[in-house]
Amino acid sequence: MESSASTVAASSRPHVVLVASPGAGHLIPMAELARRFVAHHGLAATLVTFTDLSAPNANSAILSSLSASQVSTVALPAVSLDDLPSDAHIGTVLMELMGRSIPHLRALLRDISSAAPLAALVPDFFGSTVLPLAAELGVPGYIFCPSNLTVHALMRSAVELNDGAASGEYRDLPDVLRLPGGLLLRREDYADGFKNSKQPIYAHLIEAGRRYRAADGFLVNTFHEMEPGNAEVLEQAAEQGTFPPAYPVGPLIRPSSDEDDASACLDWLDRQPTGSVVYVSFGSAGSLSVEQTAELAAGLEDSGQRFLWVVRMPSLDGGNSAMFTGRGGSDKDDDDPLAWLPEGFLERTSGRGLAVASWAPQVRVLSHPATAAFVSHCGWNSTLESVASGVPMVAWPLDSEQRTNAALLSENVGVALRPRAARAEIAAAVREVMGGEEKGRAVRLQAGELQQAAARACAPGGSSWQMLEEVAGKWKAAALGRQKQKMTYCKSRDK
Repeated sequence: MESSASTVAASSRPHVVLVASPGAGHLIPMAELARRFVAHHGLAATLVTFTDLSAPNANSAILSSLSASQVSTVALPAVSLDDLPSDAHIGTVLMELMGRSIPHLRALLRDISSAAPLAALVPDFFGSTVLPLAAELGVPGYIFCPSNLTVHALMRSAVELNDGAASGEYRDLPDVLRLPGGLLLRREDYADGFKNSKQPIYAHLIEAGRRYRAADGFLVNTFHEMEPGNAEVLEQAAEQGTFPPAYPVGPLIRPSSDEDDASACLDWLDRQPTGSVVYVSFGSAGSLSVEQTAELAAGLEDSGQRFLWVVRMPSLDGGNSAMFTGRGGSDKDDDDPLAWLPEGFLERTSGRGLAVASWAPQVRVLSHPATAAFVSHCGWNSTLESVASGVPMVAWPLDSEQRTNAALLSENVGVALRPRAARAEIAAAVREVMGGEEKGRAVRLQAGELQQAAARACAPGGSSWQMLEEVAGKWKAAALGRQKQKMTYCKSRDK
């Protein structure tokens, strides 16, 4: 196993082990959670990772920043996934990866527990198969949800609907589902995997959800003020014993200091008027089709607004995810994403727009005074980074749980407009979010209010701070109690 220099160093502090499945959307918030446990709540922490299936070096910047935070990191040895179908769902691949890595994780946990009292085991939501290790070692097992309580409630609804159903006889969710907080979620906006009970991933998710019931709790990357209705209903479910308690502990977002500040796009933003730029990005794994790229370019051009667009390689197979493929669909090393933009687009917009290839320091961009709006895929990391900067959104979801997020943000939370992905509607939505007096004004005001609520939640005494303090307090007390019992037992044997 590869680890940082400080990994599993002996410590008197109780030690929490967090297990992050591959992908920036899972690793970034888990790294921040580990930081907070160490910095604010009196725990030692080790973050366990896997080789990223799409880009082996993608995690290095995130992980290298953790050593200064006294968070240890360990990369588990690779396991073979060659027997999985080539078209296996991403969720299936991640669950198999974590399940097949259990022997390596067991050995690591035993090493850590020999040096320090083990406080808890926290896999992310693809790691339900890891939970028995917590019971085996006699420590709490919690599931980390990098998304929100709405997605968590969708999972709970599917699991409860299928209570008693045998494998191969799972029931479909209804076409319209009313979730806590009053959100009416339609089938087309269900997170991938929940739309069709006949798909293999549906069965895998139901079985994972059943295993969740053995967890001691969920740590969810949201905050009470963002989803108050959900938080209250899930609290009632925990009291009734139907599902473990869920603790909103976010927003967990990466510090801007973790990002490179030598980006040309920051220099460009410095030259733009305050509140004048629309930022456009679809995350580390989002990929538009060639047709969608053309529609977006036309909409931005027609909007007349200044923009900063992070352009990724388009998908050539109709899919919208580049996860595990490294790029959007082309395997040519010399391909330039900007070459796929419509002819003449860069020249026609050169006075007010900047297109950059593949990457930008997103936290720095969103928090820049020139940035006023965000055209986003609604990945939850990006959403929370936008919320923390007080930036309203234009929602363009692609896959995974992003349509669920977009429905939540546009219909319940009120910080996003959601147009159809067509030229005229994109242009209209961008103009509205930037300066409209009706819907645009409402989302701008709500984004500012939610920014303040997010800051309060994470500050000492805030709702998320208190949740983490409660959980960490229980873990520490139990770990030190187990250590005391162990020492008493050893002393009695020595007599």
